[in-house]
Amino acid sequence: MSSLVLPSDLVSIEWLAQHLHHTNLILLDASWHMPMTMRNGYQEWLTERIDNSRFFDFDREVCDKKSALPHMMPTAQHFELSAQLLGINNDHAIVVYDSVGIFSSPRVWWMFKAMGFNNIAVLDGGLPAWKEAGLTVDTQPPCTDGYQQGDFKAIYQPELISNKEQVHDAIDKQGVSIIDARPKARFLGEELEFRPGLRSGHMPSAINLPIEEILNNKTMKSAYQLAQVFEALMPQKQRLVFSCGSGVTACILALAAKIAGYDALSVYDGSWSEWGANDNLPVVQKVTD
Repeated sequence: MSSLVLPSDLVSIEWLAQHLHHTNLILLDASWHMPMTMRNGYQEWLTERIDNSRFFDFDREVCDKKSALPHMMPTAQHFELSAQLLGINNDHAIVVYDSVGIFSSPRVWWMFKAMGFNNIAVLDGGLPAWKEAGLTVDTQPPCTDGYQQGDFKAIYQPELISNKEQVHDAIDKQGVSIIDARPKARFLGEELEFRPGLRSGHMPSAINLPIEEILNNKTMKSAYQLAQVFEALMPQKQRLVFSCGSGVTACILALAAKIAGYDALSVYDGSWSEWGANDNLPVVQKVTD
């Protein structure tokens, strides 16, 4: 089997169209939608998908099913078997996309990174950009009988995933910045959280960077533009810990930071779903510039 090396952590629809049928490529649809949208990523994948894509369900299947928090990272063993059942091998190249543009696909990109797999990239613009370019989609019922089991091996990278204790320790720690991807009104506590039982506001010392500031609608801003965004927030490169509502959009910021040249990155897996529900953890509200 010939090898396929991805050019970066973000690939264009042109690159994917050129390599779509490469024998060493695995294409994953990681579509997930906020509960209030009433959309179902898996059902949409059954209806239409980029040819040969396989569905990666990080919300219901490849997650810690014992946790009360949404789509928390599973154990390395759980992740490994899930990837193997999708037919993924260690020598594969993986491209992951979603049906919004860039929304949930970076979550799966980061999950694989956290499991020691680096030959993976996000499709810039996702399914919408693919369709807008006039490229074909498969609308026939997909094969759901399973795939030939792969040999994927997970090697967990704990420095890429933060828990609440580590985030709490980072609040006043020099050389570490906590970056929150939620919309500004939620970050400031001016707008209630849509998940029940969560306090409003943000972690002390956290910096707000809504995902709209690093996206051009459905696609990622250029590396130069992203570097300007991050340098304006943190003049010196340092360790960045990303948070959001439930650990999904935080991964968009992680992808943007990686493209901008930052390497010491971590995602707070529980994010505000965990922090906002715990009265023992500090919260700041309505602090403006």
